[in-house]
Amino acid sequence: MLLLRRNYHSLALGAVALLLALAVHGAGEGSLLTAGMLVIFTVIAWAFGLFVEPITSLVFFLFAVLFQVARPETVFSGFQSQAWWLVFGGSVIGIAVESTGLGQRLAGWLFGRAAGSYGRAVAAVALAAVGLAFVMPSTTGRILLLLPIVLAFAERIGYQVGRRGRTGLVLTMAAASFMPPTTILPANIPNTVLLGAAETLYGVKLTYGPYLLLHFPILGALKTACLIWMAVRLFPDADPSPAATPPDRGAMTRQEWRLAAILALMLILFATDSFHGVSPAWVALGAAIVCLLPITELVPVKTLAAKLQVGTLIYVAGFLGLGAVVADSGLGAVLSRGLLELAGFVPGETIRNVTLLAAIGAGLGLLTTLPGLPAVLTPLAKDMAEASGLPLLSVLMLEVVAFSTVFLPYQSPPTMIAMQLAGVPIRSGTKLCLAVAAVTVIGLLPLDLLWWRWLGYLP
Repeated sequence: MLLLRRNYHSLALGAVALLLALAVHGAGEGSLLTAGMLVIFTVIAWAFGLFVEPITSLVFFLFAVLFQVARPETVFSGFQSQAWWLVFGGSVIGIAVESTGLGQRLAGWLFGRAAGSYGRAVAAVALAAVGLAFVMPSTTGRILLLLPIVLAFAERIGYQVGRRGRTGLVLTMAAASFMPPTTILPANIPNTVLLGAAETLYGVKLTYGPYLLLHFPILGALKTACLIWMAVRLFPDADPSPAATPPDRGAMTRQEWRLAAILALMLILFATDSFHGVSPAWVALGAAIVCLLPITELVPVKTLAAKLQVGTLIYVAGFLGLGAVVADSGLGAVLSRGLLELAGFVPGETIRNVTLLAAIGAGLGLLTTLPGLPAVLTPLAKDMAEASGLPLLSVLMLEVVAFSTVFLPYQSPPTMIAMQLAGVPIRSGTKLCLAVAAVTVIGLLPLDLLWWRWLGYLP
């Protein structure tokens, strides 16, 4: 038994490789069966921490290419995506914020008044993350901008690595950067995908005000309050002592001024990307290059080599490649249509139909991850509306309910990125996600449906 426990990684890899080989032999290369088996294995490995996340990504790359689950350009498409370069650029900027000391200074400015209480500190971090979503449309960009500041804040008030207070602050920032902003257009990738797909497929134009009114009061504001409460309850820690808060750092150095100017320009370009058309990924990459230039004296190449977390970049490419394989293989569409046939909608039974639609979204979200969910569900929205008897707009808006509810951290790639960069264990993120999801399903969703009915979105 001891030998089995020590070698369960090898046994798991061997079993999956054997099953994939049998599937390829029986169903042929590139079959839905083979793709489904590899996707399920990868998702389970990420969800339960079977391997360290970068290793899971590497195994996915190897098996996907070795068993020809998809074309290599699809499997490795994550390395070519804008999201990957956004993470790379943000990682370099995070190194600059830490090494120059600007993170400590910004932490004092932003969260100084909250330093005397753990609860106030968690609330301040959550409100900063949600507030930033109104002006910055990239979840990963917000996380990469806030993470070094939050880590500096945690260190400033005495929550070192391993303290529950540090874990609570990091997870609050990560979750508040994704969950509540799903109710703000166009703050997240799922929102943007839904916005484009609804207009392209059905001519339905989603606008900022009605979208915010429908979703933000319950799934935005109330969920933020629940998130703060859950973080404090699940990761309790003592209030910071007055001695834990260091005095002001004095005048800003030349390096801090330079980096502050770069961050200010980057934030402006992030917030106005709809006007100038430059992706946040290329803005972040440009800012990273400026930080690496010797003339700026911000991030020497040796510092980059020592501090850049390559494992995080491999993990990011892995989940992006997984989404591409699910889409390219047709696996997501087949599963969603199968669920639609099995659902058993009854026109006129609103509560039953809404519950079934939310369950379908939640189930697919566990497979496709949440950013890819609208791309799978939106093409089926008309069929779902006809089967359930609900208005098409209501069915489209129910997708927001699905992709705003995170059951496991891997479903929200930006959350996983924050956990990777901060060294937060996956079990801690899982604990918070499951707790907030439970409160959402039991308490917030019934309130949300009553709000929808009052606004006239449900019969």
